Formats: sequence, structure tokens, C-alpha cells
Amino acid sequence: MTDTGADIVELDRIAVREAVRVVDLAGGEDWARDTPCAGWTVRRLVAHMTAQHHGFAAAARGAGEDAARWREPQDMGEPSRLHRAAAAEVLGAFGEPEAAGREFALPELGRSFPGRQAISFHFVDYVVHAWDVAAALGVAVELPDDVLGAALAVARLVPADPALRGPGFAFAPAGEVPAGAGPLEEALRLLGREPERWPVRG
Repeated sequence: MTDTGADIVELDRIAVREAVRVVDLAGGEDWARDTPCAGWTVRRLVAHMTAQHHGFAAAARGAGEDAARWREPQDMGEPSRLHRAAAAEVLGAFGEPEAAGREFALPELGRSFPGRQAISFHFVDYVVHAWDVAAALGVAVELPDDVLGAALAVARLVPADPALRGPGFAFAPAGEVPAGAGPLEEALRLLGREPERWPVRG
């Protein structure tokens, strides 16, 4: 995958901040809600998001090969606070001079990637994960059209090989995209989500 040619660091910042906004809406019984990520509650999904922020921040600073940087927190006592702090860390790391030009070691993918490409992976993840949390809470994500268009461009580059989708992989098998689908819906379906199952509650 490659980035969209746009300012991927800025696109990622917008997606991450929206994910923070949506996670901050959760409270009380919301943490036990199911999410579009099969088998994961909101709490578990936010633990994953928090760990990924820490891991990508480490990768941006040349320490991505350290498996400890990618581990989910054992204690998610205040999930929103921990996630917010991790988001600030990764945005700071990505915003450092020359960060986008470095190689990022991404152990989950088994190798290193050019910085802009690695940030594009993080970007599309956080568009989708912002939606995942919002879907679980029954609210809408609020992302500009240019961000959604860029996320779709990246989603279209994710390999659709069934052997690389499903349990144990980052994404479920790609779904059918209906005619007339908007960029968010198409990106979600390409990455294995079923948005019709998660309506926004009035």
C-alpha cells in the first residue's frame, strides 16, 4: 500500500482526533458493548487502539521492533484517559521533523515500511476504528469528505486475498459494495465491515 499523495500526517491527525472524540463519549455500561470487531467489546477495542498508538509512536522513533511497545495495557481502568494519552503520543511522534521519511518497523506485518506508507496504514485503521466505536455506541463519525476519500483510496489498496483476511488478520473478508455507496461505506465494506448492522440511533 502507498499513501494517497495528500498530507498523510495531517489526514491521520484528523482521524485520530475523531477517534478520541468518539471514545470520549463512552462510559459506564458502554465499555461492555459489542463492536463490529468480532468478539471485542468497546473496552477491548480501545485497549487495542491504545496499544497500536504506542507501537506506531515507537516505530516512528526507531523502536518499533520492541514487542513490549505494542502490548495492550493490562489495566484499562480509565480507558478514555489512556487512549487520549496514547493518541497524543502518536500524533507527537508522527509530527516530528523527518518522521514521515523514516523506516517504520511494524512487527505485526513482519517487516519495515517507508514512513508515509506506515502512517497510511495507521490512518485507515483510525478512520475504521473511529467508526467501530461510534457504531457500537450508535452515533455517527464526523470526518470531512477529503479524509473519507483518502481513506477509501488506501482501503482499495489493501490486499483482498481471502488467505490474508479473517481471524488472526487485520481485516475480515471484503464485502460486496452496493452501487451508489459513499466513500465511508465503501471503505468499511472493503475492510470487512457490515455497516447495515450498526445503525445510528436517534
